[in-house]
Amino acid sequence: MMDFIQSTVSSFVSLIPVTLAQSFILSFVVLGIMIPFRMLSFPDLTSEGAFPLGGCVCGILLAAGVSPPLAIAVAFVVGLAAGCCTAFIHLRFRIHTLLAGILMSTMLYSVNLGIMGKSNLSVFGSPTVFDVVPFTEPGFPVSKIVIAGLLAVVVLIGLNLYFKTEKGTAMRAVGSNPDMAEAQGINVWAATIGGVGIASAFSAASGALMVQSQGFADVNMGIGILINGLAALMIGEAFTGKQTVLRQLLAPFVGAIIYYQLVSLCLAAGMPPPNLKLATGLFVLIMLALPSIRRSRGGAATRETIRE
Repeated sequence: MMDFIQSTVSSFVSLIPVTLAQSFILSFVVLGIMIPFRMLSFPDLTSEGAFPLGGCVCGILLAAGVSPPLAIAVAFVVGLAAGCCTAFIHLRFRIHTLLAGILMSTMLYSVNLGIMGKSNLSVFGSPTVFDVVPFTEPGFPVSKIVIAGLLAVVVLIGLNLYFKTEKGTAMRAVGSNPDMAEAQGINVWAATIGGVGIASAFSAASGALMVQSQGFADVNMGIGILINGLAALMIGEAFTGKQTVLRQLLAPFVGAIIYYQLVSLCLAAGMPPPNLKLATGLFVLIMLALPSIRRSRGGAATRETIRE
């Protein structure tokens, strides 16, 4: 038993740099899930299509010799367009948000195939944004942690400032009560389309960063990313709470770090990779069930007090 524990801990510790780098990169997908879900009350599935869209766009641009930062910027813009289309489909045709996201993700699969001309593309050996960190070896986890971590800090600060401005507050008002927001003169269409667009843009940027990190793009790289992101968001909210804008914005980043460390621990303990989806589903179920369990215990305790 002690040998098993020592082996698990040793394997887990050795994986920390890799999973930490992956956590920072994928935290932008979690952010892309959180913004529509929490800020706009717009449950959206576009992230599952926007993530590989950004990766495929970045991959084809890197193969063409485009600079890595520009490739990420183009992926960001393309992801923005995809999210705006999802919101427009919902608003214009009154299609449910989930169905609009499914339709967009389905169409983006064909778009991604058309962009690359094949199902996967290797960009191994191409320059990346992770090559610019001094005193580190390009491609190693340390450089990825530094670049992705700095980007996460910049995005967190920028969004925290934005959501406290008049336009950011208007966007949150639309998510809270669209009818009341419209009565106050807020453009519901602009706020919804802009918010969902920005969310998908972050997901696409995450895909671009992932392609530069792993060295290849694949049209199937978005499969399962939504449930992983949702699990990370639920875990993050359990730790940070969501009482303030800053806490809500911190949740995706904190949740991504914790979630991928949990996945790493499962792998270090010998869990077969096919079972990770089961573990992820259980993580989400537990996080969603915790508030209900706490309320039930609180109600039971109150009833016992009254009887006494």
